[in-house]
Amino acid sequence: MALLGTGVLAIWNGIAPEAEADFAAWHVNEHIPERVGVPGFLRGRRYVAQDGHPKYFNFYEAETAEVFASAPYQARLNDPTPWTQRVIAHFTDTSRTVCDVVATQGIGEGSWIEAIQLETAAPEAFAASARDTLLPALRAEAGIVAVHLLRGRPATGGLTVEMRLRGRPDATAAWILLIEAVGAAPIVALRDGVLAEAALRQAGAAKVTRGLYALQFALSRAELDRAGTPGAG
Repeated sequence: MALLGTGVLAIWNGIAPEAEADFAAWHVNEHIPERVGVPGFLRGRRYVAQDGHPKYFNFYEAETAEVFASAPYQARLNDPTPWTQRVIAHFTDTSRTVCDVVATQGIGEGSWIEAIQLETAAPEAFAASARDTLLPALRAEAGIVAVHLLRGRPATGGLTVEMRLRGRPDATAAWILLIEAVGAAPIVALRDGVLAEAALRQAGAAKVTRGLYALQFALSRAELDRAGTPGAG
């Protein structure tokens, strides 16, 4: 399967213009390596929007969704580095959702991704329809590398130090559909077909919000271990 593990932490955020260069350097040189070093984390990826909002989308793959409630990870959330404290204070429009992987199909990683947030009034029927019909149809399209359906978990636990630094509660997503492709064009073409809002609503989706994002950086735990970088746990 294309995703590593059965848990995903999906994050959208904007950043104040005066802090964007600092954010880009911090995310690649400190933050993603730190997170991927936490026990149970398997890979982190960051994308930048072509037409989505907020500007940045990133997600972490983990062995299970329970990893995101683990003591080592919570310790990082409650003891941010000085660089983390400086950057996170400039975040805007943050959405952060712990997800279970409902279905994933494909192999490898695409350089572009369509990230769709949605809701449904019939979750079990929607999940079955997506697994049996929607995801296979998307995967069969030219240029599509992988497709994933994620189900968000309700936010639990108290406020962490990092949450307080962001200054307001994080938004969450009920369901997330991710479509990875070799370029932007295959995804844009699907917006008039299988990924059209009318088609998604016919499949049982509601409140559809989408964005097209380009990959900027990815790091797996295997790569981190080979580099000899100390873990964060």
